[in-house]
Amino acid sequence: MRILIEIQYLPSIAYFASLDNSTEIILEKHEHFVKQSYRNRCQIVSSQGFQNLIIPVSTNRGKVLISDVRIDYRQKWVNNHWRAIQSSYGKAPFYEHYRDDLYAALNKKTELLYDLNLDLLSMCLKWLNKTVTIKESLAYVPRPAKEILDLRSVVSVKNGQNMHFLYKPVPYTQVFGSSFAANASIIDLILQKGPEAARIVKASAAVNEQM
Repeated sequence: MRILIEIQYLPSIAYFASLDNSTEIILEKHEHFVKQSYRNRCQIVSSQGFQNLIIPVSTNRGKVLISDVRIDYRQKWVNNHWRAIQSSYGKAPFYEHYRDDLYAALNKKTELLYDLNLDLLSMCLKWLNKTVTIKESLAYVPRPAKEILDLRSVVSVKNGQNMHFLYKPVPYTQVFGSSFAANASIIDLILQKGPEAARIVKASAAVNEQM
């Protein structure tokens, strides 16, 4: 299956569940940046519940292509994100195993948001042992070819939990909370379940075949 989807920052479990049956991922490189979206934010689970980690960007005014969005390093967001990740997952079973790769990726001072997200996506797919061809769109096409499943902006902040055709939560043990917090960033799952994360992602996949 070929899937067209936007690139996100440390995407949610639903995002990876939607890619489970894919043989080729086409990343939308020619869309305009959408503010207040998962393109520059993710959600982790802290002692207080869901916590948003937001990358500050410099977009000025008007529409900006996602591939041109620059990260604003005047704000110490890397330090803040890393402290939040340490606080939430420092005691997670597999934190020590994956932390160095994640720390290195976040501290590369990558200039463009798209490039950082691509590095992190590739890293997470590797952690999940997911072998898939990644390509980039050559132009923005409102209606792609029939053989391509268009999932652009489906896994979104606005959709919330209304993604039953993509994702069915599979509970797993989390560091914080007496009840399961579904659909956090994929790092919530990986840092706590390690190699078993791939099985849980697969079990969470619920792509509607009629879509």
